[in-house]
Formats: sequence, structure tokens, C-alpha cells
Amino acid sequence: MSDRRDSRKHDPRTDTSRLDTSRLASTRREFFIRCLPAGVAAAGGLGAALGGGPSAGTDPAAAKAAPPAAAGGGKKSLLILGGTNFIGPHIVDAARARGLAVAIFTRGKRNPDLFPEGVEKLRGDRDPQVGEGLKALEGRRFDAVIDTSGHVPRHVRASAKLLAPNAARYIFVSSLSAYASHDTPGADEDAPLAPLEKETEDFQGVAFGPLKALCEKAVQEEFAGRAAVVRPGLIVGPRDNSDRFGYWPVRVARGGEVLAPGTPDDPVMIIDARDLAEWLVKLAVDGTTGVFNAIGPDRPLTMGQMLAACREAAGSDARFTWVDAAFLEQQKVRPWSDMPVWMPPEGEMAGFHRRSIARALKAGLTFRPLVTTCRDTLAWYATLPPERRQMLRSGLVAGREADVLAAWHARAATPPAS
Repeated sequence: MSDRRDSRKHDPRTDTSRLDTSRLASTRREFFIRCLPAGVAAAGGLGAALGGGPSAGTDPAAAKAAPPAAAGGGKKSLLILGGTNFIGPHIVDAARARGLAVAIFTRGKRNPDLFPEGVEKLRGDRDPQVGEGLKALEGRRFDAVIDTSGHVPRHVRASAKLLAPNAARYIFVSSLSAYASHDTPGADEDAPLAPLEKETEDFQGVAFGPLKALCEKAVQEEFAGRAAVVRPGLIVGPRDNSDRFGYWPVRVARGGEVLAPGTPDDPVMIIDARDLAEWLVKLAVDGTTGVFNAIGPDRPLTMGQMLAACREAAGSDARFTWVDAAFLEQQKVRPWSDMPVWMPPEGEMAGFHRRSIARALKAGLTFRPLVTTCRDTLAWYATLPPERRQMLRSGLVAGREADVLAAWHARAATPPAS
């Protein structure tokens, strides 16, 4: 249950290896990222209790209706639904740095030895019909809840309904894949959401985005006026085992000629997991409500700039050969999976890397330098077992990359690299 979505090597929502790229227009929801994601003083939510006061996004009426603060120790309390994989530990670190008392609710099956002290570990299941279900949360008060592991509306509604009388804020980590379309550059949070076309609780396929949208609805209904919905895009950085971003700093660090997709000016949007985690905690502390796209950075980023940051972080001699989208399609090199992060900025994916984040910026979302993310990703990658480092889960293997580059040079009669 804890951050389950982050454990998959290849997710059909985020890996085009299962798609025909010539049909992206008709299968866009199969493709998009997931991501991968409370009781206070009546006067102003957790922010007021910590001395910060309600933010511009706080609903004063909802703050007055909030349940009393969680008792005990003077520390304000945060419950994380999930917490032991990828973004979860970063949220724990950010919350503890803020002086919050942290509890995590998981099945206890993934990374059970994390947080040997200082974090309360509650065991159960998001599905109230499985095992002890949500029993460990019954009667508990928390100043805020951050839900990183909700995928099934029935499960999310059950937790929100149970916690609503005893928690002032509920922050739900959704996904940009909840949107119905990605064809409009600059689209904001008011864009239409994807409908669930067939009843299912299987969130591992095309229903991922529509199910996330229904999870959002459940939270907003149970925590009316007291919820924040956060829709991240591609989450990157240390602890990301998908290699959906990590392929690039690792490949660039190897040096030599690097196959670069599209053009250097193709747009890119990503967010460091630590930036997202710190902001989620800030939303909880400030008592902010509303719906937010959570992606970055705060200025336009291109593939060329991203790869340059990878090269700076690695200190390598990498040279980039830019291969156009049409040729990559001919070679059956797929966007997003074979060429991680990248998506041709055209047609029904024209807005894929061009979402508006104005609301999140106003609510305090900030970003560390991209070169820092690249450098820290390399440092984390170096701590992995040798066999894991030799088997990247996204991107082209070396031999395949060399073959495509050779075909490109033969076709275009260009110098080896520039």
C-alpha cells in the first residue's frame, strides 16, 4: 500500500514500450505519467498553531469547522498514508525538519527498516476489507494528512471519511494524468478531467488517470473546504527506481556520443522529489487548500538545458547528437521509455510539458537547481548494488543506442557529433 506505484519497473501509464507511437493521439491516457502523491486550533489551521497563520488558499469557514488539535507533546502531528518508497521518505525528512511528529500508515512490507526511531509506524491496508484495514487509524487525531498512496476511490474515500472528524487538512497526491487531454500548452487546473469509461479498480492500466480524478473527488467531498489536491508530473531525483529521469545523468556521465531526442529546444517539465516533499509539508503547515499542478521548474526548461545540466553534474566529455522525432519513430525508438522524459511537443501532446504552475508558485512551490538534482541522482545511483547499476529500467541499452546513431549518421551524412 505504501507508495505502491513507485515499485514497478514498467508501468503501462508511464512506459510507451506497450504502445505504438504512431497511435499516441488515440492512446494518450495509456501514456501519461503518474508519477507517480488534519486536528488544529479552530482559529487558523496547522499554520496558525505553528505560528504561521492561514495562507491565501485557506478557507476561513473551513478552519473554524476544523476539529481540535491532536494532543500530546506540543508537537503538531502529520500522518502520511504511505511513506516508505521514493517520495515518502523525503516527506518524512521534510516534516521532521519542520519539527512535526510523524506517523506513517503502511502495510509494513516495503522497506520496513526505514526510520528506526522517531517515526510512528502504523500497520494496515488502504482497503478496509483486507486484514485489519484502517483499524490502526480509528480514533486517532492528526493535524494534517498527506496521502501519497491513494489509487482506488473506494479506498481513498474510506480513509478520508474515517479521518475527517479528527483531522483538519487532507492533502491528496494525485497526478497530471488525471487530465482528459494534454494538447493545450499552458492549461491550468481547471482543464477537464479524464472520465472513467469502464468500472474498474485496476489502476495499473488506462484507468489510472480517471481513478485518480475520482479519488480527488472523494477527498474533496469528505474534507469539503479542507483539502488540497496536488497533481505532480514526472517526479525525479534520489530514490527514483524507475530511471525515468536517472537514465540521463547516468548515460551522460558515461561520456562519448549521446543520442539526444528531438531538438535542444523541446520543452521539459520535471520536479525533484525533495522539492515536492518540502512543498507538501508546507501546504500542511500553512493550511493551504485548493488544486495545484506540481511540476517545474519555475521557468521554461528544454531538453538541451537538461542534458547540459547532466553533463555539468557529471563533469563528462559527453557530446550530444540530436536526432529528429521522425527518424526515431522509423527506428522504433519510443518517446518517454526509450528516450526518457522527452515527448515530441506537437499534436495531442503539445501541452504535455507545458502545464501552468502559476497556482503552485503562488502557494510557495520552489525548486533547487537542476544541476543539483542531477548530481544528487548520480550520488544516489552510486550507492546501488553493482547488478542494479548495470540494468537501467528506462532508456536505450548501449548497443541499441550505437546502432541508431550509426543509422542516423549513414542517413544524414553528418559528422559523428557536435
